[in-house]
Amino acid sequence: MSPNGAYVTLLTKTSYLPGTLVLDYGLRTVGSKYPLVVMTTSSLPGDARNVLQKRGITIREVDTLQPKEGAHNLASHDARFADTWTKLRGFELIEYDRIVLLDCDMIVMRNMDELMELDLSEDEIAAVHVCACNPRKLEHYPVDWVPANCAHTAVAHPLGLPPHANETTPRPYSQLNSGTVVLNPSKQLSEAIIRFLSTHDKIADFSFPDQDLLTAFFQGRWKPLPWYYNALRTLRYIHPDEWCDDEVRCLHYILPDKPWQSRATPAALEEQLGVVNGWWWDHFDELITILKATDPKGSELVLLNVDNHRLNNSS
Repeated sequence: MSPNGAYVTLLTKTSYLPGTLVLDYGLRTVGSKYPLVVMTTSSLPGDARNVLQKRGITIREVDTLQPKEGAHNLASHDARFADTWTKLRGFELIEYDRIVLLDCDMIVMRNMDELMELDLSEDEIAAVHVCACNPRKLEHYPVDWVPANCAHTAVAHPLGLPPHANETTPRPYSQLNSGTVVLNPSKQLSEAIIRFLSTHDKIADFSFPDQDLLTAFFQGRWKPLPWYYNALRTLRYIHPDEWCDDEVRCLHYILPDKPWQSRATPAALEEQLGVVNGWWWDHFDELITILKATDPKGSELVLLNVDNHRLNNSS
């Protein structure tokens, strides 16, 4: 029997509605047996909710989750992470035996329903490693985030297995990227995570809120997944030996600029990101055609939250 499972994402503001709808569209296109469930908070306006409902997407209301006041402060350049603690509410979705938690800045390229049957203990999760190469040389990233310490550097073939961390491996080998997280929801686990968030003395040091917390909480209890379940778009040019277009299951548009913010990739990044950004727009153009026919008002709201310069290309 197939497990009682779902893909789950978090949506708290209308500006990410295009990404969420494209994520759902990809899951449908590859024939997934499992639905997308969208966790929302009271901050999401009713018109955005209506678009989700008309697409037949299940909405799951959750409470905003934050550390205690003053326990953690985000730098201005990471303000986009303000809501990401709430992703941890996914552990509360005990109506499901298994969920695959996904960020909404992703597209699904191949069916990955096998994650619903991945062998996973009740107190384990599975995720893909962070990429610790820091290609943009961002000063606020950890000092040990250099290519030599990156777990992806150790994978020399697209079908190569990810390395496991031990006492001799670089610290980034023990760090996960929370774009794709496979987990078994439970009341006990959820309560333990929230208690950890409320009491752990290192919360103030976390640069990537939910991601760093999951790395710390599940230390020694997370299974590394192959890169292609959370194919960071930067891997395509940073780790060409590891990457293969045909192997990508789920593509993750990391870093602040999201593809729906501009159809035209900046000239300086065109060679590196132009192709993968184009894949997002291919999905979007197919989706918006459907929306215009089935939910004209909803399509207008979606188009208000994408780059206006691309309207002529999909009208």
